[in-house]
Order: sequence, then C-alpha cells, then structure tokens
Amino acid sequence: MIKIAKKHGLATLAAAGLTLAAMAPAHAGKTLDAIKARGQVICGVNVGLAGFSAADSNGAWTGLDVDVCKAVAASVLGDATKVKWVPLNAQQRFTALQSGEVDVLSRNTTFSLTRDASLGLHMTAVTYYDGQGFMVPVKSKIKSAKALKNATVCVQSGTTTEKNLTDFSKANNLGMKPVVFEKQEAVNAAYFSGRCQAYTTDASGLASVRNKEAKVPADHLILPELISKEPLGPMVRRGDDEWFAIVKWVIYGLIEAEEYGVTQANVDAMTKESKDPVVMRLTGSGEDTGKLLGLDKEWLVRAVKAVGNYGEIFERNVGPKTPLALPRGQNNQWNKGGQMYAMPVR
Repeated sequence: MIKIAKKHGLATLAAAGLTLAAMAPAHAGKTLDAIKARGQVICGVNVGLAGFSAADSNGAWTGLDVDVCKAVAASVLGDATKVKWVPLNAQQRFTALQSGEVDVLSRNTTFSLTRDASLGLHMTAVTYYDGQGFMVPVKSKIKSAKALKNATVCVQSGTTTEKNLTDFSKANNLGMKPVVFEKQEAVNAAYFSGRCQAYTTDASGLASVRNKEAKVPADHLILPELISKEPLGPMVRRGDDEWFAIVKWVIYGLIEAEEYGVTQANVDAMTKESKDPVVMRLTGSGEDTGKLLGLDKEWLVRAVKAVGNYGEIFERNVGPKTPLALPRGQNNQWNKGGQMYAMPVR
C-alpha cells in the first residue's frame, strides 16, 4: 500500500509539474533573440509576383506574403517597417532559409510532405489556398486543360508545378511537352512570345502574371480546371520551436481577428470596449496570451494595426477590387463557405 501511494503521489506531482510547465511563459528562443539584437526580421519573398510580393520603383514591398512579414515584425519588434526583404527565386528559397540567410520564408510556397519532412523546415499556417491551373491565349480557342493534347507548356523548374504537370499529363494521356525554365521571368517571356501553347503555375500566379506582363490581359484565358492542391504559406527552420510558434500564431491571430470583427480601424476601440471573451483574448484586454509566446499582451493588436486582419490583407492585395480580381472563394472564412480556419487563440 505504501509503495502504491508513493507511486500515486509521484504521478500526481509529475502531472502537476507538466501542467505548470505548460502554463509557464515561453523563453524568447534564439531566432527572436537574434531578431531583437539586429532590430529587423529578415524575410524571404518572391522576386516579383504582383499581389503577393513585389517591389515598386521606390523599392517599397507590397503583397499578401509581404503583409505577413510586416505583421510578424509588428508583433515582435513593435514596428512593421523593421523588415529586410530578400528576393528569392524558386531554387534559392529553401537554401536561404536552411542557411539562416532569412528568418522566415514568405514566398507563395506550397506545403507538402516532402518539404515538411526532408528539408529541415517547418510549415507554419496556410495563408492562401490555391491550385495549379493553365493559361492560354484566347485566340487558341482552348476552353479546357484536357484539350491541351501534345501541347507545349511553359513551366518553372524547382517547383511542385513541374511534377504536377507531368502527373496530370500522364493520368489523362495528353502527351504534354514541358518547356522548362529556371527563372520565372524566362517562363513569362517564353509564353508571351508564343514559344509555348500554354503556361502553368498556381492559379493566383497566373492571374498576377497576366495582369502584370500581358500587353492586353483580356487576350489570355485562365482555364477553369485546377489540377492540384496548393496550400501556400510561410516556412521557418526547424530547431526553434519558439519562433515557429510566433509566426504560426500571428497568422492564426490575423485569421481569427477577421472572424470576430477586429479590424485595423476598430482594434483600439475593441481593445477598450469589447466584453466578448474571444476578442478580449485577441486584444490582450483579458487573458495575456503573449506571455506564452515570449511576447507582451498586445502582440496581436500591433499586427492588426499594422496590416489589418486576414480579410483586409486579402482584399487589399488580391481581392475582387484589385487588378488581380481574385474571388475570396476557398480563402473565405470557414463559416462563410471557405477553408480559412484559425486554431483558437486561447
């Protein structure tokens, strides 16, 4: 009986210890320490994909992926402008993150098992649900991807796009002929010069390229079929769970802020006035969730004030009123017919 009691007591103490450890404030982590020391978040972005990450003639970066990094900088440094932008092509992106050249890769990158399990990187949270599509000249009169039998198709190497194209062609016995280029600029030039009969990449990327590169965007049609799942989002290096948690929860926080009506314009008022327990957690006026991330209680308020909630980010960069004119679709909130579903900030 005595031995059993001791075992029971030890088990109880161990459980209590685990509970207390789980509730303890987080340590900052080596990546956050380095960021604070240098005063900048180093963010890897696309070399130029309008709506997601692109620099204007003055060197100012904008886009959905850019806003994610700005939100992270606002959360951890208190200033969304404290970001160093590192443009990366498809071949460079993973090496740059693995080597520590960048702190976070926010560059229209698809999450997949191979990338998650073999690159020494962590996938954080989905910021855009996409799918691979095809673009063709309207004058070709092609209306379906399955009509591209024996067609030449421009595609970029070092991406999931190339393999998806091969899989789709084989599965449908289409005999497509990939015309592969290392750089996106070369893919764009080849397609618009007529070297390929079609262009394939993520549908959002096709909309961006059509708007930016085509002399007459209306002369090019994005075909209706999507041939793959392309969940896009930021990645971080393995080995720093604290930094992984921060990037992931900033994204979830922006998504949940939209769900509960916390916007760039009203976040201060909501912080002072809302009695909704969820809003109080989001704004830090109730529970202090920041201490669990190694941040202060206003970590998410700063992010929302800097870039808005997820819906505002989407509408400003890629939504129906922008040149890309992308519908909200599956990137709508889960309770509005979409797939955007934040893990609860609590």
